[in-house]
Amino acid sequence: MQIARALMVDPELLLLDEPAAGLDLGGREDLVSTLSVLAYDPLSPATVLVSHHVEEIPPGFTHVLMLRDGAVVDAGPIEETLTAEALSATFGMPLVLEHHDGRYAARRRLHRG
Repeated sequence: MQIARALMVDPELLLLDEPAAGLDLGGREDLVSTLSVLAYDPLSPATVLVSHHVEEIPPGFTHVLMLRDGAVVDAGPIEETLTAEALSATFGMPLVLEHHDGRYAARRRLHRG
């Protein structure tokens, strides 16, 4: 795993750009679990995770920065900042955001006529 290799040199910062891209469901869940363990370990480096999928945010990550067209939509502590409204503004569509057991899920809000 590339993350294990990066951690061998004891970095102060770990930058992960779409690390779950190309993984199947099992691989993604293994990755999220590993990143969650790192997030709760006080000796782990500060970690920046870039993702377009809230399902990939591991429990233990504390802050979020949402961008649209290179501009900040919202930023701050994840519990206060990651909302359906902010996520909808980020992706330019009405979204529903769910949070269960430390994990997030998002889907498009259904329009019922």
